[in-house]
Amino acid sequence: MQIAKHREIVAPFAWNGAALQRRTDWIRPFKPAELAEIDAALRAVRRRGLDWVDVTREDFPLPAFSAELAGIAQELETGRGMILLRGLPLAYPPDDLRMAYWGIGAHLGTAVSQGGRGELLGIVEDEGREVENTRRRGSKTSGSLPFHADRCDVVGLLCVRKAKSGGLSRIASAAAIHNEVLRRRPDLLDAFYADWYNSRQGDERPGESRAYPKPIFGFRDGHFTGLFSPAYIQFAQEYPEVPRLTRQQEEALDLFGALSDELALDMAFEPGDIQLLNNHLIYHARTRYDDYAEQHRKRLLLRLWLAVPGSRPLPGGYELLFGGIEAGAVRGGVPARDGWRDVGQYRALRCKAAADEHR
Repeated sequence: MQIAKHREIVAPFAWNGAALQRRTDWIRPFKPAELAEIDAALRAVRRRGLDWVDVTREDFPLPAFSAELAGIAQELETGRGMILLRGLPLAYPPDDLRMAYWGIGAHLGTAVSQGGRGELLGIVEDEGREVENTRRRGSKTSGSLPFHADRCDVVGLLCVRKAKSGGLSRIASAAAIHNEVLRRRPDLLDAFYADWYNSRQGDERPGESRAYPKPIFGFRDGHFTGLFSPAYIQFAQEYPEVPRLTRQQEEALDLFGALSDELALDMAFEPGDIQLLNNHLIYHARTRYDDYAEQHRKRLLLRLWLAVPGSRPLPGGYELLFGGIEAGAVRGGVPARDGWRDVGQYRALRCKAAADEHR
């Protein structure tokens, strides 16, 4: 007899990319009044001389747009799990553009660290090297990236410059993949709900193992999550202490690869676009790209990892990855080497260091 977790997931986020490809209602242009609010907030923080990392939601007031952003946050959590905001002006100087993006993000959630170096506003660009070991980030290359999810509730990508050619963003619904596994290979669903060992990608802290166990699919209190990255599972196989994948697990990964490609929605980033994805519901990938030779023309994206206040509760096992699993918790991210995990903890440590120096 099937148990509840093996039933079809019926929800707006269980979409098929082919159906959405013919629609444009997942693209939301900025309105002139919203851009005026962003511009006014920028002027206010400039007058105060604030650094971008010190800017909070209160420092960057968006009187009317904040209500729209609350609706966007709800769409990410209970709607399709994704949205593309279009038309952020790129005439701003680089510092102002970064501040505008950070300010918008502050209305959606709390920025969390994207790696051991404590990157809060990530730079996605080609550094001219291929991914040749488990510690190199694919976002720093021009190569294709397989479908995966990031270590946070919501990931945001702002396109500053697009590539000469290629670099197409591809996204797929985790729930739609779940439903197709149920329809085509129900014998594999138990494998998706079991633990898989994932590499920490060199971000383990002293005393932590190089790999940790976590399921791919999970439910808690009726809330689904499908966050995982197949590459981290494959990287963990390089560690002798990690159990070898079973034949059933290998078949499950092969099926995931085929279904994510089949069910994907393709989107081309335009400068000024902001893509927002719920990592518990949506996988993202990227096609290979060819870039311009001139540095000032090369493809450039700015990335935010956010813990959001309206997030879902997570199943047991995710605390190894997210730190907290309760709904609405500030969670996720990769702990920085000096221990902090989110922008609030970073600010607190910086204030303490300043106070200690003053003494």
